[in-house]
Amino acid sequence: MAHKITLTGKPVSALRLKKNFYTFDMEEKGSPAAPKGLPKSSTITYTVFINQKQLKKAGLTEENIQNQKILVQGEPTLDIPVDDCPGEIGVVCFQVSVIPEKQAEAVKEEKEPKKKEKVKAEEEPKGPEGTEDFISLDQIKVPEEFLQFQPSAYKTQLVIDHVKQAGILDEPITINRETGMLTDGYRRYVVAKKLDMKTVPVIYEKNSAES
Repeated sequence: MAHKITLTGKPVSALRLKKNFYTFDMEEKGSPAAPKGLPKSSTITYTVFINQKQLKKAGLTEENIQNQKILVQGEPTLDIPVDDCPGEIGVVCFQVSVIPEKQAEAVKEEKEPKKKEKVKAEEEPKGPEGTEDFISLDQIKVPEEFLQFQPSAYKTQLVIDHVKQAGILDEPITINRETGMLTDGYRRYVVAKKLDMKTVPVIYEKNSAES
C-alpha cells in the first residue's frame, strides 16, 4: 500500500531551483489537544519536490507561490540529501492545485444593502395598539398635578411585569402634540422612568378642532 500525504496552506519559503526540479517548504501544525496520556503533535516542516510542468499547470511561479493557498498530494521521502531538503520530511509531489480564494468581497458588496434593510426592519420598534409615534422619554413634560399623584403599587407592578415580558409598554402614553405635555398615562411614564426606558410609544391628544 502506497504511503500518501496531503498538505494544504501557503508555502513558508520561496521557490528554489535545483538541478532539474524545484523545492519549497510548507508547514503543518498538530492538534492542540491529544488523547489522554499521549504526547502532543508538533509542527512539522515539509520540503516539497516539484517539477516545472506541475508548477506551470497549476499556474504557480516564483512571484506568486507564497501568496497562494495550495493543496499538494504526494508521497513522503527520507532519501534526499539535507542540502536539498531543509524540512524534516521530504514530499514528492504527484499533484498540486491552487485552492481558490472565496470571492467574499464581491458577494458582500452585493448583499450589504439588503442586510442593512433587514436590520433596520428588525430594529424598528413595534408599539401597543393605537401607537402613533415613538419619542424620547426625556421629551415628555409632566404637569405638577401628576407629579403629586402616587399611582397604585399593584397596578404599577402589572405594567412593570408586562414590560419585562413584552419589552414594551402595554398602552401608549398620551401627550399634547404641540407642547409635549403628558395628559394621560402617568403610571406608564413612571414605569418607563423606573425601568430606564429611552423611548416610549405615544398617542397624541385629540383637541376639539380635530374632533
